[in-house]
Amino acid sequence: MSWFLVIFWMGAIFYFSSIPGRNIPAIFPFQDVVLHIFVYAILGAFFAAALKNTFPGVTLLKSIIFVVIFGFLYGLSDEWHQGFVPGRTVSGLDVFSDVLGSLAGGWLYQWRK
Repeated sequence: MSWFLVIFWMGAIFYFSSIPGRNIPAIFPFQDVVLHIFVYAILGAFFAAALKNTFPGVTLLKSIIFVVIFGFLYGLSDEWHQGFVPGRTVSGLDVFSDVLGSLAGGWLYQWRK
């Protein structure tokens, strides 16, 4: 079930990344950064949970490292995908926000446990 949540959330990110830029309303300043951090924090928490359920003995440090690497790689692929969507741009700041969100989500999951 836990890997299903990871895959489901990855699909949701892919779907929303496919929305053309002109169809995304600007609601507040730095909306893009905040949304990336929030969405990837959820992904990071899901990934940390799935990792812990699959490998119960994984250490906190290894879990966080895997979460950050996963967040970076998926964020990079997400930006590459957005490069093909009209009105969307590829941004290193978005990838950084994705990594930051993944780190926060993975850490929060571990801290909660």
